[in-house]
Order: sequence, then structure tokens, then C-alpha cells
Amino acid sequence: MKIYTKTGDKGMTSLYGGKRVSKDDIRIEAYGTVDELNAHIGHLISVLPSSIDEKPLLLEIQKRLFTIGSNLASDPEKEIPVPDLVEDDIQLLENAMDNIDAIVDPLKTFVLPGGSTENSIAHLCRTVSRRAERRIISLSNEAEIDEILIRYVNRLSDYFFMLGRYIAYSLGDKEIPWLPRK
Repeated sequence: MKIYTKTGDKGMTSLYGGKRVSKDDIRIEAYGTVDELNAHIGHLISVLPSSIDEKPLLLEIQKRLFTIGSNLASDPEKEIPVPDLVEDDIQLLENAMDNIDAIVDPLKTFVLPGGSTENSIAHLCRTVSRRAERRIISLSNEAEIDEILIRYVNRLSDYFFMLGRYIAYSLGDKEIPWLPRK
């Protein structure tokens, strides 16, 4: 089987279930952004030092993003079995953030992304999570979307913010505070 099908050469693609839609359809934009986030997470995993023990959770997040993608890529007019998210998936993220919060210094100001490659990539993951959330919400204005997908992606961006803080802490990098001009 060849990877290229030529069926998308005119700007159309198929949802899971066979329905053809434009490649700029909000549904395609939503799951494409989730896929982009997954790629950034893979990049983050590849650069994290072994001293930062978040790789198993990041791999779990990647799996859940495939779950979200399969839900978003499915034809809403057909009953198609797809994997599901559960409350425990959200609780896993919340527990991870609580654990990080117990370690890092209290936040006293906004912080600028950066300080290290690893921290910068965590913040890229945070911002792409936010964009994925916006795309999924836009889709939810047109089609029924299981609200747990939105909640998970919302929590995910919070997790990546906290992960950036944890990475800075673990690597001994100082967080860069944002101080407005006076």
C-alpha cells in the first residue's frame, strides 16, 4: 500500500467513516492542531534529560491525543466506535500539576517562555494546546463534541505551563519574569 492516494489533490479529504470534506474544514483544522501538538510533545520527549521523569506521562498524553484526534476525525453523521477519554485522564494531569506545584517556588509574576530548549518546547506545547482548544471549541459551535475533549485539552495547556516551570526548576534555570514597563 502506498502512502500517497492522490485523493486529496483537489483539497478534499475523508473523515473516518468516509464523508469527504474540505481540507480547511474546522473539523480538519481541529484534529490537525491536535496532531501538531502531538508532534511537539514528541520533540519535547526527545530532548528531555533522563533526570526529568515526565516521559511516561508525556507518552500517555500522546496516546490520549490520538484518542481525541480519532473522535474529531470521525463522521458525526455515523455511529462509529472510537476510543474515549475518561475522568481519570483529567485527574492524571491535575495530580501531575499538584505534584509540580508542591516542588516549584510560588508564582509571583508572569514568566516569559525560554531559558532552555526544553522549557521553550514545553511552552510551545502549551500554546499549541491553547490553539487546539480554540479549534475544538469552534467545531463545538457547529457540531456536537463530547465536552470532556475540551476539558482535557484545557487542562493540558495548564499542565504544559507547570511542566515548563518544573523543567526550569529541575535544570537549575531561573524563570524569566515579565515585568511591565512603568
